[in-house]
Formats: sequence, C-alpha cells, structure tokens
Amino acid sequence: MTLEVPGTIRIPVGVVAERRPAVTPWAEHVWQAREVLEDTPPVAAWTLLREEAGRALFFAGTAEVALHPTDTDNYKHNLEAAEPRIWVVLRPCEAPPGLMLQAVTVDAGEAHLYADTGDDLLEALPLPPRLRATVEAFVAEHHRDRGFHKRRRDRADTDALGRRPRVDGA
Repeated sequence: MTLEVPGTIRIPVGVVAERRPAVTPWAEHVWQAREVLEDTPPVAAWTLLREEAGRALFFAGTAEVALHPTDTDNYKHNLEAAEPRIWVVLRPCEAPPGLMLQAVTVDAGEAHLYADTGDDLLEALPLPPRLRATVEAFVAEHHRDRGFHKRRRDRADTDALGRRPRVDGA
C-alpha cells in the first residue's frame, strides 16, 4: 500500500514505441520509445500503428505522470534545462512483444533510479508543450525554496565511552 502525498496530481499520457531491425548479429531487433502523447488514443496497449521497411510503430500503452509537491526541485531543474525532458521506461517481460511500459516521469532523479536497474530501456524525450505548462503551473504553486541546512552531529560522551562493562563478568 502506498500513501498518496496531499497535493499530488496524476496526468495520463500515452507512449509510442518503435521496433526496428538490429544492426548486430546478437539481436533480432531494437526498441526505442519515440513519443509521449498528451492525448491517449482509445486503443489497447501494444497495438501496431504502422509497419514499413522492417520498422514498426506501436502504441505502447498509457501511464500516469505523477507530480508530487515534495519533488518540485527536480521538476524545476528539468524545466530550467535548455530542452526539458520526459523519461519513458520500458521493461523487458515474457509477454509479447517482450516489453511493457513501466513508467513515465518528468523527474530526472526518478529516471536515474530506473537507469541503475540495468535491464530497463530508458529514453529521454522532449517534454510535450501542454504537459510542460502543467508542470510549470505545478511548480509555481508548490515550490518552496529550501535554504541550506548544515546538520549538527551529536557530541560523543567521552566519559561513557571508557566505561564499558567487562565481558568476562569480573
């Protein structure tokens, strides 16, 4: 069970993925997320949209982009980049076509966690315009600058460190 942070919003998006022939003898084909759709079509996940010259476009499915009020620093840094991004995570699975849509995020930190798993396919795509406007409005409403706070360590009680009971009981 996950607890939802108050103020969190979820935005449905669709993802288009491409399968193309591989250029190495070790793989039959290569997958790549190609586009994030702001309007999701009423079709099932992994529906073939177009096929030509060995390349096939699929509607990979729908996902929700979650915006949490506590993560606005990450969204703000993404929006301040020269080209804001949205990350799509496709995960290998047993069911055809061999991939499933795992996640879509505008949080670079969350995307980095998926990159560390090793098997996931992670693609950074341009952030769609309406979604960008939504993220900008969310950051404007929820972002709070946090000043630098240096942690203070507890002082060790040097007298207590020297008074340990003997193990042999004497």
